Amino acid sequence: MSRVSEIMDSMDYGPSVEDSAAVRDWLAARGSFGHFIDGAFTEAGRTFATRDPSTGETLAQVSQGGDDDVARAVRAARKAQPKWERLGGTGRARYLYALARHVQKRERFLSVLETLDNGKPIRESRDIDIPLVARHFYHHAGWAELRDSAFPGHGPLGVCGQIIPWNFPLLMLAWKIAPALAAGNTVVLKPAEYTPLTALAFAEICAEIGLPAGVVNIVTGDGATGAALVAAEVDKIAFTGSTEVGRDIAGRLAGRGTRLTLELGGKSHFVVMPDADLDAAVEGVVDSIWFNPGQVCCAGSRILVAEAVADRFEDLLRARMARLRVGAPLDKSTDIGAIVDPVQKDRILSICRAATDAGAELVGGQPGEGCFIAPGYLRNIAPANPGMEQEIFGPIATLSTFRTADEAVELANNTRYGLAGSVWSESAAIATDIAARIRAGVIWINCANVFDAAAPFGGYRESGFGREGGRAGMRDYLAAPQPRPVKEKPAQAPVLMPGDTAARGAGIDRTAKLYVGGAQKRPDGGATYAVPGGLAPLGNRKDIRNAVEAAAKAGKWAAMGGHARAQVLYYIAENLSARADEFARRTSRAEVDAAIARAFHYAAWADKFDGGNVQARPGHLLNVIPEPFGVMAIACPNGQPLAGFMSLVMPAIAMGNSVVAIPAQDDPLPVADLYQVFDTSDLPGGVVNIVTGPKDDLALTAAAHDGVAAMWYVGHRDGLAAVERAAGGNLKPVWSPGNRDWTSAEAQGEDFLHHAAQVKTIWLPYGALPSETGGAAY
Repeated sequence: MSRVSEIMDSMDYGPSVEDSAAVRDWLAARGSFGHFIDGAFTEAGRTFATRDPSTGETLAQVSQGGDDDVARAVRAARKAQPKWERLGGTGRARYLYALARHVQKRERFLSVLETLDNGKPIRESRDIDIPLVARHFYHHAGWAELRDSAFPGHGPLGVCGQIIPWNFPLLMLAWKIAPALAAGNTVVLKPAEYTPLTALAFAEICAEIGLPAGVVNIVTGDGATGAALVAAEVDKIAFTGSTEVGRDIAGRLAGRGTRLTLELGGKSHFVVMPDADLDAAVEGVVDSIWFNPGQVCCAGSRILVAEAVADRFEDLLRARMARLRVGAPLDKSTDIGAIVDPVQKDRILSICRAATDAGAELVGGQPGEGCFIAPGYLRNIAPANPGMEQEIFGPIATLSTFRTADEAVELANNTRYGLAGSVWSESAAIATDIAARIRAGVIWINCANVFDAAAPFGGYRESGFGREGGRAGMRDYLAAPQPRPVKEKPAQAPVLMPGDTAARGAGIDRTAKLYVGGAQKRPDGGATYAVPGGLAPLGNRKDIRNAVEAAAKAGKWAAMGGHARAQVLYYIAENLSARADEFARRTSRAEVDAAIARAFHYAAWADKFDGGNVQARPGHLLNVIPEPFGVMAIACPNGQPLAGFMSLVMPAIAMGNSVVAIPAQDDPLPVADLYQVFDTSDLPGGVVNIVTGPKDDLALTAAAHDGVAAMWYVGHRDGLAAVERAAGGNLKPVWSPGNRDWTSAEAQGEDFLHHAAQVKTIWLPYGALPSETGGAAY
């Protein structure tokens, strides 16, 4: 044993291991775990072992769920859902409050169990994860009470299937179950194969508080169990995990009408500006990348440092890295625990080898015995290096430099992901400017990996879509009021026509053109087809490509701001009103009146569809901002061509998007004539692009185009299924508002605006911050 004098000289930490006896007794008493279905645990069937990743010790045997287990759980949830909804907001809130209280009562037990099963340091489980679990249930108890007043006319979706990962096992459970129950849904949840134990402990809590049977069901197993849940008759799938699996799920759900939320991988940036507090930024790296150990989807694993301070930053980083303690996760002195499984350790090391083979230099990052890897980073790394492109998901970062703020933004956005990132600067103006320009769902300024139940969390691009947490997360578990359905008019096969001269000889004297980039254009190849009143261009894949390129160049439209966009929409309404009689002769007075009304309505909303400053953790400004997707593609209904087109295009551009619109296939000429209205209303070129032709063929091309960020489709079920499959390849959200009477009041409203924007959450600490581990935050 060391002498006190020796300890004072070395200042080394002695062992300070959290006692795990209560958890081990609990595991021993239960033996093998069954599933939790319809309010009770089933008998254990075929089982697999879950292990302590720091030692390899088997902790418990857990049942491998199959199709029958999932089907039984879904039936139980379906049976329980109507009664759960009839409890009302106050009734559901009481159960959510009870869940929060019981989690708090068992905080120490759950923290130890989480650390044993996952390998993360006990300090993280104890001080961050479990308090946040309780916070989520408290927060959503409030949403249960307020659902009907905050979301008038909305109701539950029904049964929600939820699949969670192994990096935050109990916290991810709370993120998903709490809003689902608050909204009036019931759930079937599948925890990660590696880390099912806290989910099973949570099932016991559900039984302890008397939660009605079937409201929460937990089925354990591997990827096959998750696939069975995706295939089951559920009303929503909420998945957190890898981009590859998320892409597969999107394809499997195509055409089923199942709501989908995806929170996927990330390769998040960590931007250090020249004026940053470098010591604080280095601590941010520790919190963001090396804690847990690096097994955080939103970790700022791409460190981008201003060239002027790069040497000093790297010196500080190496010094701090050298003092981090890698070791037993239950030791309260440990900074970096164990990798969750040997398979994941091998994957991390494989990516590091590929990165160094491609020319990068690995600093630190050496593997230890068992599931341990020391913290490290890859330097001198090129943008196309595998270590720069792939999500490492371990305690290994990359480090590269930039010279200007513009270059920093360009490097940060040079990724297919868009989950999160952080910006470090002592200038609020610089930091907020960069945060606004980076395409990611969550941005932390001078902090990293700060979470709260009131803060929406989710990504852009291949990091998924939908949000969890806050008002936006609640909305994703609710069904909006449904309009009276109107059957879609079947489209006729286009009848190809000869060139203009021959057509005029046949008595056709009007040939429309495409509208791309603010100019009329002939279709690629010049083909036309017969429609009422003349000929319409027969657009093709190249025309869609050209339209997307034109729309992408109209980025200044979003930068104009809501007020300026509103003025343009008012001009559109005014100029369309001046030509109302002319357009009425081509369609109907009802359609023209509806088209004018849509322009006025969304002009009014353009500068009023706000985000807000959300009350979350003390000492932080939390801004939730609706942002445009960028380029949207819209396949319009085949009937009511003018009213349908304006009902869909106006909300999209009001939010700052540019649009590639495919008008009614059988009667596109009233829409083709709108180019004159747009040109005289100061609408910038490329904001609205019109490509006529076979709707489903063009919609498929748009859905598969990487330059299209979101897709709306109104049409028949088979067409929607094909569009959703095509969009799943690059993970763009697809919304089908359903065909309706596009001249009625049901054809406008906030629901269209919500689907035309994605939520960005920006955290900005201020003042003297309270202790991160004290009672002030929770």
